[in-house]
Amino acid sequence: MISCQSFRERLAPGSNEAAVMEHLRKCDACLDFAVSVDADHFFRALDGSELTPPGGVDAFTSDVMAQVRLRQAEGSMGRRRLPNPWRLAVAAMILVGISGAAIVYRQSEQTAPVAQIQPAAHRAELVTKPIVESYDSRTATIVELRGEGASDAQVVMIFDDSLPADL
Repeated sequence: MISCQSFRERLAPGSNEAAVMEHLRKCDACLDFAVSVDADHFFRALDGSELTPPGGVDAFTSDVMAQVRLRQAEGSMGRRRLPNPWRLAVAAMILVGISGAAIVYRQSEQTAPVAQIQPAAHRAELVTKPIVESYDSRTATIVELRGEGASDAQVVMIFDDSLPADL
């Protein structure tokens, strides 16, 4: 340990020299002198030997670094979402796609050929079901609808549970 005289010669504001700090922690008279030179020496005079964490400084340091790595991992997991400009770009592309599809659909609907109505003579050629010329059944209900003119079609409806479904 150094003497009080050499302590006062070597003491400077903000000094952290080991021999000076050791003398400062053990000599009360020099502590008063050091505080008058620099008030921060009062806090530097505190001995931290009884402030050692359980398990030692190495265990404390490894716990702190584990927490730092954990926080970094949490931060990197939170940043996986798309940033706002990318979200806006994706939304704009979806909107453009839907609008384009609607325009194409409307354009194709307007240019589609309109079906021509065929005269009554040609309609008879398109019939794929058999035409009933006569029907005789005691359980059937037959309804005939005749048109007003001679060229109007005659509609016949037959209601019978014994008929096949596709007739």
